[in-house]
Amino acid sequence: MPALPESTESAPACTSAMLRLEFVNKSFGRLQVLRDITLEVQKGEVVCIIGPSGAGKSTLLRCINHLENIDSGTIYFDGQPVYRYVRDGKTIVDPEHRIEEVRSQIGMVFQSFNLFPHLTATGNIMEAPVYVRREPPEQARQRTLALLRKVGISEKAEMYPHELSGGQQQRVAIARALAMNPKLMLFDEATSALDPELVGEVLRVMRQLAAEGMTMIVVTHEMDFARDVADRVIFMADAAIVEEGHPKQIFSAPSNPRTRQFLQTILDRNGRAEGAT
Repeated sequence: MPALPESTESAPACTSAMLRLEFVNKSFGRLQVLRDITLEVQKGEVVCIIGPSGAGKSTLLRCINHLENIDSGTIYFDGQPVYRYVRDGKTIVDPEHRIEEVRSQIGMVFQSFNLFPHLTATGNIMEAPVYVRREPPEQARQRTLALLRKVGISEKAEMYPHELSGGQQQRVAIARALAMNPKLMLFDEATSALDPELVGEVLRVMRQLAAEGMTMIVVTHEMDFARDVADRVIFMADAAIVEEGHPKQIFSAPSNPRTRQFLQTILDRNGRAEGAT
């Protein structure tokens, strides 16, 4: 990361964590969607966030990537406060170029694929490296082809989004995020818009990234993925972090009644679905 602007040089730094949130709050009108969120993610850690709809999970990711402004609290990235924070009693707002530099190091994969319909898979992946990072087109193309091989769809390089399945489109979206060489990847229910038979191909790519040491925050309803891949599981409800811990502890012996109720509901729902097949 380049040197900080002069206005932030004396801002307080946090620990060596890749990401830290301190008492982050966010509201939409009278509806509070994040309440005093404090969270730390270490380099190479995979953190899965689970919880009911409306808990604030997606908004949390959007605040980390500055797609939403926080109302109060502080977000630290790579040890430095970013976006908006208080120093010496004054609110500091980072200049746009600083915000964009931070965001370029945080990849995000959404529920919907958000691919450019007029560009091929290759064109979608090359867009940001060429036009944001000013990477030479041929160099970007070679990296793009390598990324398509990585996510298992090299044969789809010149196909347009409407010619791809949902799972293939989502893998293009993952490759597009990886093309910026991010330090942190955010996944916002990346499989929720997919048909059940396509979920596995996207989860395989995510498992591979985790095994390679990518720092990841994953909002998911895929409990098996969270149980098997996460270093830590966070349960959110009612705009707050209710419980967090090792997957074995969360899934086998959750301490909070709200966590137990949620997991029991998920287990009952999955049991009914299996019984219907």
